Amino acid sequence: MFKKYYPHILATIFTIFFIALGINPVDRDVWVVEVTPIVIAFLLLLITFKKFRFSNASYTMMSIWMFLHTIGGHYTFANVPFDFITNLFEFERNNFDRFAHFSVGFYAFAITEVLMRKGWANAVISTLFGFAFIMSVASIYEIIEWAYAVIDGGDTGIEFLGSQGDIWDAQKDMLMDGLGAIFSLIIFWIVRPVRQ
Repeated sequence: MFKKYYPHILATIFTIFFIALGINPVDRDVWVVEVTPIVIAFLLLLITFKKFRFSNASYTMMSIWMFLHTIGGHYTFANVPFDFITNLFEFERNNFDRFAHFSVGFYAFAITEVLMRKGWANAVISTLFGFAFIMSVASIYEIIEWAYAVIDGGDTGIEFLGSQGDIWDAQKDMLMDGLGAIFSLIIFWIVRPVRQ
């Protein structure tokens, strides 16, 4: 029973979490911009649930990004209470956003699962496409962040960009997205959700 209703339980927990962190965010404008992709992804998963039910492993992988990004939206990514990790590794900046970017790559797991279960591509092509899809989304998102920061021209744009003075922030974010995709694809081939 738990396996059958796992997506419903996860969706309920996430909804409560999302509402709680949306009540009094640090910066409402930043929150709106940051949670928009989460809302879109969540609604797409709800709308398509009856047509295509992902494995529980996929829902778990996808939810990690949603939870982390919701936290980043509440505090703004540069200001998430992450001092323990920052001090432990002697980072010069708050790297919570890097963890969130790593979790973006987890969607390669779901993309690969769709392609293989639908029979749209073989194992190799599905895996490569899952990785390529994440890298495409990563680069497009960095362009959107840059464009928004330029158009906004104020503090909200800077907080959304979240570079914290790092001139290589966009490249490092894309690297983390890619590493997260590789990690999730390794997990995919260990778990083998297509065979379940």
